Amino acid sequence: MKYVPYFVLAVAMMLAVGCNRDEITVVDDATGGGGVNIDDVDDIDTNYDRTVAIVFSTSGNATVSGVGDSLDVTLSGNDVTIRNLGTEKVLYRLSGSTTDGFLKIYSGRKQTIALNSVSLKNSRGAAINVQGYETTPNKGKRLDLVLNGSSTLADGSNYSLTPATEDEKGVVFSEGQIVVSGSGTLTVTATGKAGISSDDYVAFLQGCSVNVTSSAGHGIRGKDYVLVSGGMLDISVSADGKKGISSDSLVRFDGGQTTIAVTGSTVVESGDTSGTAGIKADQLFEMNNGTLTVTNSGKGGKGISCDGPAYFRGGEIKITVTGQNFGSSSGGGWPGPGGGGWGGNDNSVGAKGIKCDGNIEISGGVITVVASNHEGIETKGTLTVTGGRIYAQSSDDAINSSSTMTITGGYICAYSTGNDGLDANGNCYISGGVVYAIGKSSPEVAIDANTEGGYKLYIQEGATVIALGDIERGSQLSQTCYQASSWSKNVWYSMTVGDQVYAFKTPASGGTKMVVTGPQQPSLKKGVTVSGGTEILNGMFNLQPEVSGGDNVNLSNYSSGGGWW
Repeated sequence: MKYVPYFVLAVAMMLAVGCNRDEITVVDDATGGGGVNIDDVDDIDTNYDRTVAIVFSTSGNATVSGVGDSLDVTLSGNDVTIRNLGTEKVLYRLSGSTTDGFLKIYSGRKQTIALNSVSLKNSRGAAINVQGYETTPNKGKRLDLVLNGSSTLADGSNYSLTPATEDEKGVVFSEGQIVVSGSGTLTVTATGKAGISSDDYVAFLQGCSVNVTSSAGHGIRGKDYVLVSGGMLDISVSADGKKGISSDSLVRFDGGQTTIAVTGSTVVESGDTSGTAGIKADQLFEMNNGTLTVTNSGKGGKGISCDGPAYFRGGEIKITVTGQNFGSSSGGGWPGPGGGGWGGNDNSVGAKGIKCDGNIEISGGVITVVASNHEGIETKGTLTVTGGRIYAQSSDDAINSSSTMTITGGYICAYSTGNDGLDANGNCYISGGVVYAIGKSSPEVAIDANTEGGYKLYIQEGATVIALGDIERGSQLSQTCYQASSWSKNVWYSMTVGDQVYAFKTPASGGTKMVVTGPQQPSLKKGVTVSGGTEILNGMFNLQPEVSGGDNVNLSNYSSGGGWW
């Protein structure tokens, strides 16, 4: 596995491409989906040395025209194999229909395949298979896959035609890069392997619409990385242990609208467990723009799983994980690093919303995570929040970091129905932003730091905090905190801090004590009627609303001697 430097991603994926049946044109979109000007990109092939038309047939043989001397064509029924023996850039235009055929290309040149309302199924392997030269296997060139009209591609359960020296890993497979563009729709049905797979990268550009259903492999697989800079993706994966989008390196969203549904369970192979995920990035995850919606109902399944760091800078993410935890825990420890909770040993996998082995940095965007049986958001490193709007709900810790947690901005609602709202296994620093944390009754709290390990919760000047269920004992409070001895369930409260008015809805459960603080002394009312304003955090919070009615809440100075430790 290799890490892809950030600058590499400024190559041709950040543009938008349109196409009709006869030509391909670059769409002038100065934003490029991810803030990259497409005028800086110049490697889209819009001029071809040759155009080859391939028409598949339900009643006879496929026809191939426009070949010339540099292409060697082998045709058997609707099985089309083409070897590009020269240096020509070729546009292959596919149309027609067959339930028993394929297109296989051997080439050392970039090529474009335009899908013009084609319907192609190969029950013996990939529908489209792009290899390098036969003399240099596993060295493929870029494939531009351009969508026109409505096309369908499918494989079968048995890849019986794959030579021993070649890879063939999905309905659409390329040894080189795959860039999907155009204004049409592609429906991919995978029953043998993955839906769309590349041994390099896979990129989706503005205008394309891709629907992938896989009962055997990953939905989208890009070895080097997967980039979504535009378009609409709808991915459904039911295979055990498989992912909606998977990469050995980076998964990055710069635009588009992506929906992923995963239903498969965790698998155990040779003693190793492999759970499902909507997104799996082995080295890096980035969310910069666009929308991403993930549901996962499989045992041990995750919404987003990353073995490295994750950066959330913009866009909108909605994750719902309803699956049970998989396997058995070792017991007797904490459900975190070195503990015996779910995911604490080799034969257990926790069903988590967002899980990263590296650090998580959130500076923008909207993140909504609901996980029924494990952490909502978890990092094995540090968590840093400087902006954005984050809602995390779980029966375990809503938001958990194995090391330092630092919050200097943004809006956060961390709601746990069975554990801590915010849980840092190192120090927890809150010096800005707005934090609404809800924890279960003692021994859990709304905001927890690893006091038993010698760490502390620090609430510093500039923070606005509402904690239902107390905060960690021994916290260092640089800003005066206040408490109400109890709070009412399922009602709207309003809190005024200077010229800022916040309204927050209390849940049906949670700890007894309420702790509040702000840059200025807050005033609190309960049972208010809320109208107007800006509703955020999954409907639990409202910014600058109009509030009326309600009763004043008496607040007294809070001492951090409460809590468990």
